[in-house]
Amino acid sequence: MRKTLLTFLLLVAVLCYADGRKEIILNDGWQFSRDSVNWTPVSVPHDWAIDGPFDKKWDLQYVAIEQNGEKEKTEKSGRSGALPWIGRGYYCTTVSLDEQPASALLVFDGAMSEPQVRINGQYAGGWAYGYNAFRIDAARFLNKGDNIIEVSLNNMEESSRWYPGGGIYRPVTLILGESLMLDDWATYFHTLSIDDNSALVEVACGVRGDMADDLVAVEVVLCNDKGRQVAAYHSTVDEEGKCKSQMTIHAPQLWSPESPYLYTMETRLYRNYDLVDTKTIRVGIRTIEVSAEHGFQLNGQTRKIKGVCLHHDLGPLGSAVNKSALIRQIRMMKEMGCDAIRTAHNMPSSMQMEVCDSLGMMVMAESFDMWIYPKCKNGYARFFKDWADRDIENLVLNHRNHPSIVMWSIGNEIPEQWSEEGRDISRHLQDICHQLDPSRPVTQGMDRAEAALKSGFAQVMDVPGFNYRVHKYENNIKQLPQGFLLGSETASTVSSRGVYKFPVEISDHAVYPDGQCSSYDTEYCSWSNLPDDDWRMQDDYDWVIGEFVWTGYDYLGEPTPYDEYWPSRSSYFGICDLAGLPKDRYWLYRSRWNTTEHTIHLLPHWTWPGREGMVTPVYCYTDYPSAELFVNGVSQGRISKNKEGRLDRYRLRWNDVKYQPGTLRVVVYDENGKAAGEQVVRTAGKAHALQMKPETQDAKVGDLLYIQVSIVDENGTLISDADDQLTFEVEGAGQFRAVCNGDATSLESFTQPQMRLFHGQLVLVVQATSQGNISLKTYSKQRNMTTVLNIEVKG
Repeated sequence: MRKTLLTFLLLVAVLCYADGRKEIILNDGWQFSRDSVNWTPVSVPHDWAIDGPFDKKWDLQYVAIEQNGEKEKTEKSGRSGALPWIGRGYYCTTVSLDEQPASALLVFDGAMSEPQVRINGQYAGGWAYGYNAFRIDAARFLNKGDNIIEVSLNNMEESSRWYPGGGIYRPVTLILGESLMLDDWATYFHTLSIDDNSALVEVACGVRGDMADDLVAVEVVLCNDKGRQVAAYHSTVDEEGKCKSQMTIHAPQLWSPESPYLYTMETRLYRNYDLVDTKTIRVGIRTIEVSAEHGFQLNGQTRKIKGVCLHHDLGPLGSAVNKSALIRQIRMMKEMGCDAIRTAHNMPSSMQMEVCDSLGMMVMAESFDMWIYPKCKNGYARFFKDWADRDIENLVLNHRNHPSIVMWSIGNEIPEQWSEEGRDISRHLQDICHQLDPSRPVTQGMDRAEAALKSGFAQVMDVPGFNYRVHKYENNIKQLPQGFLLGSETASTVSSRGVYKFPVEISDHAVYPDGQCSSYDTEYCSWSNLPDDDWRMQDDYDWVIGEFVWTGYDYLGEPTPYDEYWPSRSSYFGICDLAGLPKDRYWLYRSRWNTTEHTIHLLPHWTWPGREGMVTPVYCYTDYPSAELFVNGVSQGRISKNKEGRLDRYRLRWNDVKYQPGTLRVVVYDENGKAAGEQVVRTAGKAHALQMKPETQDAKVGDLLYIQVSIVDENGTLISDADDQLTFEVEGAGQFRAVCNGDATSLESFTQPQMRLFHGQLVLVVQATSQGNISLKTYSKQRNMTTVLNIEVKG
């Protein structure tokens, strides 16, 4: 490989500490190849498959999906995203060092998949699981001058039930230092107790390297967000290279989703009184408890978890992790009222956990989708017996200092849940979590309640999590000594943004010729349910401690209920679509979860040429108890939520409205019968303009900018059936990055500057590359429309 590779000096971000520690982020300067012959320059994180093209031949599977209750094998063309992630990939970069390092760690936050690493031609290390972080002791392989780092990856067919991506899709960091260094994964900060006036925390530290007979000591300083010291301790290191101590913080600021306060903890390592290493991290003070008496408690306060499951892909960006994209995801969920995410079904990225820490989002950090019994032919079951303990160890050690993480998950819908072997594995993996982190409970998602309860699989868990089948909750709780349960995966309601099917029916098997699902939010799967069913259990029973909805966003792969329909290649489960645009269901969850702002949302849109005089039901998603609907000023009735109705306890529905062009208007009333607000939806006129609307106003160098593009009439009403082919031009201080319209059946490339609107909308993603002005131009040839947007980028 090296004979055919041009050597590039690495462009890196270097974090230098006063004592000589250097953390070199290896992002630019990489070369990538699929055949180890033809090379292309890339930046890391990188997903080699997201450019496409979409094609049913990629990972075409002929299987029966047991989790969906299937008995017979059929062709599944879009199960893992229909993108070219299968096969081998190769990366190479050159790092230039001024001197041979005394110590060096090469840290991969994740590489898909089965990464094997060579440094200067020598095998240095590797890992089996593409979702996990791992570290390589690299000092003995590195030299003064240029050093070549090579990474080979291998993605086997039928190794995933969804789109995993391909490549070095998370950051890589080279940490250089003295011969004795702090072991970052041995640092462990956790809260022991809190009261009205103080918090007691414990901090453990460890070192790497030979201490000889030297005096080795550690100093830990905790500072508030103003930089003021609030606590400190100094301790010598024992013969095993470890130390531990407790600190009291007076008048502590506690971390929570509502107030995600973070302290800065600096750890300093001294050798014979000389400072040799320093490491700074951000930590939070908070406690977690789960009990039959009080349910789930954060900082001593009982709360029901309002969570969503998130796959690791970022829509049109693929699996390549990106901070701007993660911030967008978490902010949108928080604005909906969501307070927790489940990293389904794999280890999260460090970047995602840092975003959750700073924005205030609780996390269930998951690990595996399978153990010994394979769900897909070449999945993680190949590695479980040899690697599972190490994978759990890396998960916990890498992430246990994140205050956002409130529980670990050791598995999802594990086939072994019926057996004593499965029970014993559960206990074993849970014990590893407890040994490394006694501060958090452990859970997993079970989908075979009777089997898991009969074997004792459910009873051994700190938090018994059940996926779907809420009608079994009452029987489950009778057999659980814990006295509570968690909806670890709920709903799996399906919908397509902007699509409405008539007549409106509640169905667990609806499919249509266009490969779409109805946004009336009445369709789900044979094994799942509607949001209303979960909420009824949570409201009526204290022992249901919350839920994680499947899913917050659509994701690539698993196109249920269209697993056998081509060209369907992404999911329909999301509360938001693949572009990140909210579906109607977003407002349904917001009406229940957001307790600080009111919600009033009418559906469907009111532009239905050809449906004049036909029944077109109207729904209102609101936190108010009652409302009156008007069509062109004529009342359709004032109705109230009905606790006894499956859909009417949390929704307001006018099922007999007949469509007439004009205006829909709803007036909502509070508990005292007083008018409290209204919303108006109008029939769209002729298309008047292309509209570009940036989601954020502040743009800084390096940020991703998300711009919503739509076609509207002269009053700004969306042309809901517009499917124009748009083209995009980006000039100035930015570059085109991606585009997505949220259509699960579209085969258009995300990384080419053109795409059709889907029901009048799409999202354009632009990278800010330098200070200055970005000029964005969007053009519709069909309507001969052009619009230009200018965005200022600051440093």
